Amino acid sequence: MLYAAAEIIGEGGHMRGIRFDGQGTRQPFEVAELAEPVPGPGQLVVRTEAVGVGIGIVRMLAGGSMPSSGPGGEMVGHVAAVGPEVTGYEIGDRVGGVVFEGLYADAVLASPALISLVPRGIDAGDALSLVRGGLIALSVLRAARFERGESVLVTAAASGTGHLAVQLAKALGASRVVAAVGSADKADFARSCGADEVVTYSGESWGEPVDVVLDGVGGELVQRGVDALAPHGRLVAFSAGGGTVDAGSLLGELKSVIGFSIGLISRRQPELVDERRAELWALLAGGALRPAATTLPFDRLAEAVELIESRRNLGRVLLRH
Repeated sequence: MLYAAAEIIGEGGHMRGIRFDGQGTRQPFEVAELAEPVPGPGQLVVRTEAVGVGIGIVRMLAGGSMPSSGPGGEMVGHVAAVGPEVTGYEIGDRVGGVVFEGLYADAVLASPALISLVPRGIDAGDALSLVRGGLIALSVLRAARFERGESVLVTAAASGTGHLAVQLAKALGASRVVAAVGSADKADFARSCGADEVVTYSGESWGEPVDVVLDGVGGELVQRGVDALAPHGRLVAFSAGGGTVDAGSLLGELKSVIGFSIGLISRRQPELVDERRAELWALLAGGALRPAATTLPFDRLAEAVELIESRRNLGRVLLRH
């Protein structure tokens, strides 16, 4: 039996946590009373306002390795306890970021290296959309060496990260943004995010070549994205879906493929993460970003998982307390 609580260190109070009965996406996800985590050296306890539901939990439930205390992911909340050897955070600070396990509970153990301060007054759902999805979207544009006036194609354009990548490309001066989606019923949503054109994965053509492709799907779409590039175009691959590329398709028109990992940047360049999150808060405050999310109560994880598994989500899916 797995529980969505972080490792218990010492004695604390009680909290709610979602129980995971092994594998499978159709389990009941019952809410149980659990012991509240107590921080050890280098740890914080964060009392969560909102937590994300993404493809990672679906993959774990479908047969991937599950942490002993349940899946991790994005969260936004307030610091409730500060462990030894932690500096820079105080009880009551509003923070957001990622935890690797125990996400689906009232309180989680977090590493200071994987979170940052969230401005007060920002809606918890908006903050949750930006702390990781927005950070990835902005960072892949930077990794592509995107310049104002260039054209951009975004795959998984209706996803939590993809819809923000569409908005950011427009906000940062793209001349043309193409949204690639799995089905035509997502076209209106993609256009509402600022896409100039919408194409489907199964479509024969993705239109005129583009300067930049941001691929969050992987698999066969990586080569499809390379084929959609104009001369000197750059594709950034940031999906766990893998994929292969014919090197010959890069040579004649000097195209390039760039791999991207937000985890590596977070570990090696934390100051860059803080800078980019500050940029995202400013874009949100100025109205250039409009995160879209399906928000459900904490005890409706099963419904959230089904939305992700069926690929019916438009924007982020999150649970709120």
